[in-house]
Amino acid sequence: MAHTELDLRERRTIEDMLNAKMSVDRIAAEIGRHVSTVYREMQRNGYTDYELPELNGYYGVVAQSAATQRRARRRKLVRLVSLRNAVIKQLKEGWSPEQIAGRLQFEGQTTRVSHETIYAYIYGPDGQSRELARYLPNRRKKRRPHHSRRPRGLVFPPDRSIHERPNYVDTRETFGEWEGDLMIFERAQGKMNVASLVERKTRFAVLFRNNDRSTTHLMNRLMGVMEPLPQPARKSITFDRGIEFKNWRKLKPGIGGLVL
Repeated sequence: MAHTELDLRERRTIEDMLNAKMSVDRIAAEIGRHVSTVYREMQRNGYTDYELPELNGYYGVVAQSAATQRRARRRKLVRLVSLRNAVIKQLKEGWSPEQIAGRLQFEGQTTRVSHETIYAYIYGPDGQSRELARYLPNRRKKRRPHHSRRPRGLVFPPDRSIHERPNYVDTRETFGEWEGDLMIFERAQGKMNVASLVERKTRFAVLFRNNDRSTTHLMNRLMGVMEPLPQPARKSITFDRGIEFKNWRKLKPGIGGLVL
């Protein structure tokens, strides 16, 4: 049976059924696709907004546009034989996609290709059949999603580093110094997650459930747990650099926030 990609009608059906809280198994049966196809579609073409995480989700029209753009980028190296051969030749010589794209721009070539397009081709069907990924400096079986490569330096500034945390916190001699963490489950389990707060001296732990993955929701829930405590019992909280804690600035005065 010939491989066919999802179309807009199918993607809209996926969106509608997800909004109706239907299972992926039922969605796959409705559109006549394998369950893994639906999971892969949701992962590859889902919408993510780091500024407004409450908008994150799957939208049929957005997914169709993302898939169309990805195919267009990949086809550029399929259609242009000379460009494709030049890129493959440099890959085999040890050049990275970033170096290849930069060289094309430096030389002022009329036909150029971005490093993301090269990666898309390498990890696409044609590139996989040629085993081009083995020529990359950092070899992976799959391409890391673009959003996961975003730098986080501006989200957590140096003055909020764990290295700036007072030394007495490490000794566990004072009460009121907390550590925060979040346990996130697979998306198939929904948006629920569990947050933990552990007091460093006594190791007293507080666990609370969240029904939303957004950082704003998490910070509001965290403040709701901490505010009833007397001030001496909530001197500081140390978070890791997970994106779920990026709204640490929203903590009210009196609830300290340090970042690892």
